[in-house]
Amino acid sequence: MQLGIIGLGKMGGNLALQANEKKIAVIGKARSKKPELENQGVKVVTDYESFVGFMKHPRIVYLSLPAGPTVDGVLGELVPHLEKGDVIMDGGNSFYLDSIEREKKMQEKGIYFLDCGTSGGLEGARHGACFMVGGKKEGIKIAEPILIALSVKDGYIYTGQPGTGHFVKLVHNGIEFGMLQSIGEGVELLRKSGFELDLAAIFKNWSNGSVIRGWLVELMEKGLKEQGLAKTESYIEDTGEVNWLVQDAINKEVPIPVISQSIMELFKSRMNESDAYKSIALMRHGFGGHPFGKDEGIIKERKTSRVSKV
Repeated sequence: MQLGIIGLGKMGGNLALQANEKKIAVIGKARSKKPELENQGVKVVTDYESFVGFMKHPRIVYLSLPAGPTVDGVLGELVPHLEKGDVIMDGGNSFYLDSIEREKKMQEKGIYFLDCGTSGGLEGARHGACFMVGGKKEGIKIAEPILIALSVKDGYIYTGQPGTGHFVKLVHNGIEFGMLQSIGEGVELLRKSGFELDLAAIFKNWSNGSVIRGWLVELMEKGLKEQGLAKTESYIEDTGEVNWLVQDAINKEVPIPVISQSIMELFKSRMNESDAYKSIALMRHGFGGHPFGKDEGIIKERKTSRVSKV
């Protein structure tokens, strides 16, 4: 199997390392060399001709890029080097209506475009991710062996027609926000209880057999042990995808009060100090390496990552 990855940041780089370990011939395209990856056996190039030339037809290319114009810019540079029957997978958090439009344009050129919702954070990219993938069945058939190889057991699903993969991932992110908020509020209650409580020990306890056990609870324990709340900023940064979900729900007249309120609370985190917000920041850093505090690059991405205005 062969795989090309464009974008060798935290997610793309970890996927490249995982693929390399699983004997998938992987080549990465980046704007500059990546010695930290090349030293571990990943081939990295900086031009599209070498990138495409490395792979045999039909090629499978995974985009690990910020949503928005960056995706379209890369497609514009990449596609002239591809052939009919090649496959492009957008592994970022693109808006699903944007993915539908991109698929139509790629179909006209005879190239399969798959919207590949990717979850599991940095750990998943490195050791086994969760993929939710929409697109034409013919393209799925080509890419499926790679996706299964790079996912955890039962961590790959073909969701159906173009756009469904990124839509399912968008709903996933909304659920994630609601869960983060509830855990953060629980921490706030524990902190303000008046009792002397070992919060890390409590979250370890909850990770073992409780109804709310899960990765976010485990990350809360880890964050409390490794960093603690006192050193964590309340300001929660995000790229704005769940805002799209709230707007989409309004258009569809579907009530999502918990997810909607989690967005309002995220906005409030940028104005008020709170242990609940600090807790969310700890968990987000744990699963995705999201920054603590304000980040100008992410603020820009939040404003530009959705191309479609529908």
